[in-house]
Amino acid sequence: MSDREECASVSSCDRESCEGCPSKEAPNFQEEMNALSDIKHVIGVVSGKGGVGKSFVTSTLASELRKAGYKVGILDADITGPSIPKMYGIHGPVEATESGSYPIIAEDGTKIMSINLILEDEEKPVVWRGPVIAGVVKQFWTDIIWEELDYLLVDMPPGTGDVPLTVFQSLPVDGIVIVTSPQELVQMIVKKAYHMANMMDIPVLGVVENYSYVECPDCGKHISVFGESHIDDVAKELGIDVLGKLPLNADYASKADAGKIYDVDFDYLEKGVEAIRAL
Repeated sequence: MSDREECASVSSCDRESCEGCPSKEAPNFQEEMNALSDIKHVIGVVSGKGGVGKSFVTSTLASELRKAGYKVGILDADITGPSIPKMYGIHGPVEATESGSYPIIAEDGTKIMSINLILEDEEKPVVWRGPVIAGVVKQFWTDIIWEELDYLLVDMPPGTGDVPLTVFQSLPVDGIVIVTSPQELVQMIVKKAYHMANMMDIPVLGVVENYSYVECPDCGKHISVFGESHIDDVAKELGIDVLGKLPLNADYASKADAGKIYDVDFDYLEKGVEAIRAL
């Protein structure tokens, strides 16, 4: 069917006038949050590829916001590779009611929902196709009783596939943080995440470079084990802010493995926290 045949005023309009017609507007796929939830801001944490520490950045941002006195939740949208529950030392099952299910509350007060909190065996792989995974992510928004939150951080799987698209279309995302690492290949992938966000009219709050350097314990010198950083050049080209450059630190990995990620003594993401608070 042509554009003119779709329009109720076909006898009086032409192609140019149809451009402003309500029938040409993009469909709204946004889902309603659970009736018992009250979430002020939704922030997506994304990466163009895996292995750059996206979940670490998500949990660290959440921890810093909690320390600042905000009510924070994490929606773990990485269905096939969930790591947030392990980093916070929490386990399921979640509490289910007729009105929905409640997220698990970590020791520091962060509310968390992840596929690992509803699986009988946390080590069992999730072998589902994209549409099923996307449906679960939407249910984490519509069926979970988050109650009152200042910020809900969405830890997304890497890439620009079904789940990021679902989150961008289905949730009222206020902005995204892009996570990358120093390799030039990854810098190229940053642009894919940036352009996807622009296509979906989602603001990019900035980019975080993880694994940026190792600090020598003796002299304090920064050693670029993954090569020299190009993030400043990429950020300048795209017109976005660098929200932090995070070092490699064995203590961070130890705290994450122990389920105590919120105990990390961390001050490298002050710009990221301020960007979120400015929303």
